[in-house]
Amino acid sequence: MGSISEAVFRLVAWTVLGGLAACSPAEQPTRLGQPTRIVSLDYCADQYVLKLAPRERILAVSPDAEKTFSYMRGHAKGLRQVRPRAEDVLVLQPDLVVRSYGGGPNVTAFVERMGTPVLQIGFTSDLDDVRDTITAVAEGLGQQARGAAVIAEMDTRLAALRALPDAPAALYMTPAGVTSGPGTLVHEMLHAAGLVNFQQEPGWRSLPLERLAREQPDLVAAVIWGATNHDDNWSAARHPIARQQLRERPVVALEGAWVACGGWFLLDAIEALALTGSRETAQ
Repeated sequence: MGSISEAVFRLVAWTVLGGLAACSPAEQPTRLGQPTRIVSLDYCADQYVLKLAPRERILAVSPDAEKTFSYMRGHAKGLRQVRPRAEDVLVLQPDLVVRSYGGGPNVTAFVERMGTPVLQIGFTSDLDDVRDTITAVAEGLGQQARGAAVIAEMDTRLAALRALPDAPAALYMTPAGVTSGPGTLVHEMLHAAGLVNFQQEPGWRSLPLERLAREQPDLVAAVIWGATNHDDNWSAARHPIARQQLRERPVVALEGAWVACGGWFLLDAIEALALTGSRETAQ
């Protein structure tokens, strides 16, 4: 989001990765045959559509599909973009709309009343949720084999990661000054990489500055949004204690596209974390 606000980054951090909603990974529409005119309403939905649907069946993606925080941005080039407004979407006459959050809470009911099915992608709070979401979206798109292949590759990459003795403690840090504890996909990500989560309190919280004044993590997992970063003078990430961690601890730079939504691409972040964790353990 070249002009995306810090508020949206916080929304991504607190809702998409936090997995605060307990909704099902994906609700499949009632539809016969495979969709051939697919429209995606937001960049989280874009990732699944661009990965699982044949390109010739994608009618349009969201305006964020080519932004730097979109993992599948390279695949989105040349595709029509549509804003997530019901009237703009329906004029395209899609036979399936896929969304995570795009269009707001009322768009699903409105689009379905007009006779177009909606495939709703839910939030993910662990890697099993990611697998379930891939399976459900692949079924909704009529692309079960593609979904199974993505899961198989994901599991192969996870199996290749070795357990770390005396696992290092990692602090997850976002530009908005928040971190993540047990019960979130970030916690699962750190665990899968063989690391211990420095943040012990559950859910999404502000950086534990008081604790950091007394204790330090072994490494910092810092989300880098690139050109989309926006300085926030009130962010805990700007506090001298937080900045000290970035100067003095080994830092794993996590691309925003790896962690902005829950998906198979989280493996890129897990592998980067596991590599640094292995180096720290070897020292």
